[in-house]
Amino acid sequence: MELALIVTVIVVALSFDYTNGFHDAANAIATSVSTRALTPRAALIMAASMNLIGAFLGTGVAQTVGAGIIEAPAGDNGLLVVLAALLGAITWNLITWWLGLPSSSSHALIGGLVGAALASMNVVKWDGIVEKVVIPMVASPLVGFALAFLVMTAIQWIFRRAHPGRVNRGFRMAQTFSAAAMALGHGLQDAQKTMGVITLALVVGGYQSGFDVQWWVIVVAASALALGTYAGGWRIMRTLGRRIVHLDPPMGFAAESVAASVLYTTAFAFHAPISTTHTITSAVMGVGATRRLSAVRWGVAGNIVTAWVLTIPMAGLVAAGCYRVLHILPGLSSL
Repeated sequence: MELALIVTVIVVALSFDYTNGFHDAANAIATSVSTRALTPRAALIMAASMNLIGAFLGTGVAQTVGAGIIEAPAGDNGLLVVLAALLGAITWNLITWWLGLPSSSSHALIGGLVGAALASMNVVKWDGIVEKVVIPMVASPLVGFALAFLVMTAIQWIFRRAHPGRVNRGFRMAQTFSAAAMALGHGLQDAQKTMGVITLALVVGGYQSGFDVQWWVIVVAASALALGTYAGGWRIMRTLGRRIVHLDPPMGFAAESVAASVLYTTAFAFHAPISTTHTITSAVMGVGATRRLSAVRWGVAGNIVTAWVLTIPMAGLVAAGCYRVLHILPGLSSL
């Protein structure tokens, strides 16, 4: 039973990784597509390629997700906890994707882990969640908004006497690089979360000791994320690219550059699994606010924030329900 369960967990984890890719594809490319810096297909190819590369740049976030959120028991019951967590995260991802809301796949996974652990009466590492999840969850959008506002203000001042057409053409070219940087950061952050869950499954299943990520886990997680990204996330792309604020190339460049910087800093310096969705969305709001506050469609932004707040508890509830269902299935009820 244990081998079958661990294979199932790995397959479901890679499925989550794939849904993460198409759910969050818009994070990296929506601004570039909306400003016509890149065609949708070229943007998706670029984003998928950079996601793949970014996944090989570190494993600190993976170790935080694997070892710092819950204590899953060894054996089949621990694998059921991880499986239920993944099912809860996937379900919430699909719901928000269908509604076109850029919620956080990262927080869906963390909520799933917490919900499944609570349902199974296992330990939740609340100190680690506060330090590595809650504080970055609040801080990263605020930092993204403020930095994007400042960077966009600086761009407006520096190019205040330049010809608007030339400025737009220059920043449209620059967006190729800022979008690539954003996609690289997405791969760096989000692929590691799946690596962490697979590593957790291997540890509780008795197939490894310690939370160092094996090379084949990196390869399969990177590949699944890249394939999912290439599949695209058109519903969310429309929300980020048009419905929050109408972007021009300088605004798109500023938002992407700031968001990428926040992703790199949190991954390398703090090993914190922050949300790429929250970061780029808040940066888009920040650059939009430099035009005028009314340029940001705050009603749409409010719906997005509501999805942010609901993600962890709702994914947790679904995961808890999944754990209960798995426990009554034939062959699993005795675990």
